[in-house]
Amino acid sequence: MLTKWGWQLLQLSRKLWVRTSLFTLLAFFTPGLGVLLSGFIPDSLGGTIGSDAAEKILTILATSMLTVTTFSLSVMVAAFNAASTGVSPRATRLLMADSTTQNALATFVGSFLYSIVGIVLLSADVYGETGRVVLFIMTIGIILLIVVTILIWIEHLSGLGRVGETANRVEDEAYRAVKRCEHHPWLDANQLNDLADIPNDAKAVCTSEIGYIQHIDIKALNDWATEHNTRVYISSLPGTFVHKDQPLMWLSGGNAAPDKKLFDAFYLSDFRSFDQDPRFGVIVLAEIASKALSPGINDPGTAIEIIGRGVRVLSNWPPENCQTEVKYSRVWAPEVKLDELFDDFFTSIARDGAANIEVQIRLQKAFLALAGYGAAFKRCARAHAAAALARAELAISYQPDIDLLQQLNKQLT
Repeated sequence: MLTKWGWQLLQLSRKLWVRTSLFTLLAFFTPGLGVLLSGFIPDSLGGTIGSDAAEKILTILATSMLTVTTFSLSVMVAAFNAASTGVSPRATRLLMADSTTQNALATFVGSFLYSIVGIVLLSADVYGETGRVVLFIMTIGIILLIVVTILIWIEHLSGLGRVGETANRVEDEAYRAVKRCEHHPWLDANQLNDLADIPNDAKAVCTSEIGYIQHIDIKALNDWATEHNTRVYISSLPGTFVHKDQPLMWLSGGNAAPDKKLFDAFYLSDFRSFDQDPRFGVIVLAEIASKALSPGINDPGTAIEIIGRGVRVLSNWPPENCQTEVKYSRVWAPEVKLDELFDDFFTSIARDGAANIEVQIRLQKAFLALAGYGAAFKRCARAHAAAALARAELAISYQPDIDLLQQLNKQLT
């Protein structure tokens, strides 16, 4: 599991301004290489490049890259708005962290600055004849980079902001979060089966902040507990909304008072994150299906597709007898329950698609498919299949449709 600083560095790397700033910084110093490398160019090649050849190319680049950057930004904003309106506002954050989009914008902005700096240095007569040769060669390389980036960007734009492409990204994030739970079911700590198992002498530790837990640094908690001869029982997992009456954890043994180092192990924010929170991924998938089933959109086909995606994600949930190595012996953590994932994903779809026979048929078939993955899956599938059938019986008036759903539901008994 990542430490707090490692996780914050990962989040920072997903910011658009970070990658753009790095490319811009590189572009600012690259033209200066023409001066440093001029000594490696034979004097005989110095006159082969006209004094104005590189300047003309750089002028064209500076003009065109500014236009391309402005156009790309407008396309990106339009894609974000389309995803927010047609898919889910929560899914927009995945598009904002898209590496292809960030690389394209960073390349365009960096190329623009490279051109400006190159023109300034040429105007200041910093380059000699051999220096202009180096600058010309570097400019040709920049042009090739721009061409490749534009081709990738054009292909990427065909799916940016589309419902299917955005749903793919959400499914991938949800899948990765589920697989993390398979490899780290209790965040590499001891298993806490139930909050009732917390010792009676344990003291609750609450926070003065209000927000969602995005990340927990288990190593920092274990180090603090080892230092103070204390046991830490986590009661709020990533994705939990905490406030002053919601305990973050419980401390048992030792007399040390909670300090800043202990609270810093929990990173709180105004919104949830996909990384350590598998429930958030399936919630966003369910939001996409619910929006597709709204009267304004009325797209049951998308909802049926999302049900299939949800089945793929949930089918990777680790079995109940999953065993992993305990790396942090002084920390106990609960696990996300399969019942919670079923509630997060299926409840809203069954409610919003209660009157749609196609969606209800797909739901019953999804429950039948998931029931084959173990006893826990079968128990959850039976409960949600019965609830979905009850909703359909109240919303659908055509009896043959109800009979078909009842026949499908009987296969789970």
